[in-house]
Amino acid sequence: MRIVIGEDSALFREGLARLLADAGHDIVARAADAPTLVTAVTDHRPDLAVIDIRMPPDLTDDGARAARRIRDVFPDLGIVLLSQHIETRNAVELVTSGRFGYLLKDRVFDVDDFIDALRRVAAGGSALDPEVVSRMIGTHRDPLAALTPRELEVLALMAEGRTNLGIARRLWLTERTVETHVGSIMTKLGLTTSAEHNRRVMAVLAYLTARDGR
Repeated sequence: MRIVIGEDSALFREGLARLLADAGHDIVARAADAPTLVTAVTDHRPDLAVIDIRMPPDLTDDGARAARRIRDVFPDLGIVLLSQHIETRNAVELVTSGRFGYLLKDRVFDVDDFIDALRRVAAGGSALDPEVVSRMIGTHRDPLAALTPRELEVLALMAEGRTNLGIARRLWLTERTVETHVGSIMTKLGLTTSAEHNRRVMAVLAYLTARDGR
C-alpha cells in the first residue's frame, strides 16, 4: 500500500513509518500538521492515510477535521484515525462513509493486528477499536442481547442502508410497525438524540460490531 502518515510527534511518526515500511508498505509522505497532511494526500493520492486526531495548528481535533475534508475530496481513500484517548465527535460521519478505521494508539504495538486493520480499511472495510465502539454506543455489554428476533431483522436491514419504508416492504410490515420496532431498538440500546450522535448510525454501528465479534 501507498500510505501517508499524519502525526505531529516526530518519534511516533518515524516509528510508525518504520513499522509500516518493514511490513512492505510504501510511505509516500509524512505530515506533522493538518494543512501539510491535506496537501500531501492531494499531491500523492495514496491508498491509505493514517492520521492522528490531535495535530497542529490547534492541537485539538485538527487531524479529524482534516480527515473529513480529505474524505469529501477522495471518497475512495482509506482513512485510519489514531488517538491517545477516545474522542467520538468526528467519528460518526466517517464511520458511515466506509473505508474507515479508528484505533487507540496503543493498538499499534500489536503489530500483526494493526497491519491487518490497515489492510481491511484500504480494501474498503472498517476497523474500529472495541473501546471506541463502547464509548460511541454508550455501553460495555453486548448491545444486541436485549433485542427480539424481529428487532434484529429490522436492525440488520438498517445496516444495509434501508429506510423504514424499505424495511417495511422487505418484511411485509407497515411503515408504522417498523417505526415502532426502530424506537424500541433505540431504547434498548440506550441511544438518545443529540447533536453529536445520530441514533440510527449508532444502532447500525452496534449491530456491525457485535456481528463481527461473534
